[in-house]
Amino acid sequence: MPNRSDSLVITPALLREWALPVPSGGKDARGTVLVVGGSRFTPGAVLLAGVAALRAGAGVLQLAAAESTAAALSIQVPEALVVGLPETPAGAVAGRAGDQLRELAGEATVVTLGPGLNDIDETRELLELILDATGPETSLVLDAYALGALSHSPDLLVGSGRPVVLTPNLTEARHLLDRDPGDDLDAEAAELARRYDAVVSLYGHIATPQGGSWREESGDAGLGTSGSGDVRAGLLAGLLSRGAEPAQAACWAAFAHAVSGQRLVPRYGRIGFLARELLDEIPHTLATV
Repeated sequence: MPNRSDSLVITPALLREWALPVPSGGKDARGTVLVVGGSRFTPGAVLLAGVAALRAGAGVLQLAAAESTAAALSIQVPEALVVGLPETPAGAVAGRAGDQLRELAGEATVVTLGPGLNDIDETRELLELILDATGPETSLVLDAYALGALSHSPDLLVGSGRPVVLTPNLTEARHLLDRDPGDDLDAEAAELARRYDAVVSLYGHIATPQGGSWREESGDAGLGTSGSGDVRAGLLAGLLSRGAEPAQAACWAAFAHAVSGQRLVPRYGRIGFLARELLDEIPHTLATV
């Protein structure tokens, strides 16, 4: 597929030529997604990311979040294995999360780190734990506070050969760049991809370290709603889990995220829908490309 410096517009035709893998067999053939995040006050971020991963085709879902939220999450997402992680007194997930998280990460196909985390120092420890527990073939999606943690250790992924996708918003991009991003988001995504040696999905602008560049032009203002980024991160994880490679998953996820929002406009208006309402639109959007 494309590997060029000029940005290609993501269209249904482009995606049809870059068809997603369709695994055969049972749920194990579609991989295991582990979502790590969720403070005492933000378990919904883990829920949104996890359900999005299932809607995108992941076979097995595991959620690891603050211990005080685990029972509620297990009821809300009965399809998932839910693990409670130690908390700090302030309710953040503690960085020294223990052997159970290490074991789950080591067996996962994809680990998504970040949704709902809220302590940068604890997140740095969690990131180091995940990198230590996973092999070079494990796909990683880093979102939210995990991106802030990465910005403190910019060489952490360089040369590792890991399949990694970073999903920054503009605030997170500022931390990763150590400056305000400019107006040319294609160029900023490319700079981040080179700097961190990872695929980057920045507001629908996707770039690879090798110079591949795509952009999604269907997104609208409604996607700028609380929890929307968690849905996108989970969608990405689900596509990676079923066998997509990082740039392919990022392009498909950007398109599916945007078009799922478009499908909600007739019912809720351009800015009236909720992030959780995107979830049910994902399978149909993917199936009708």
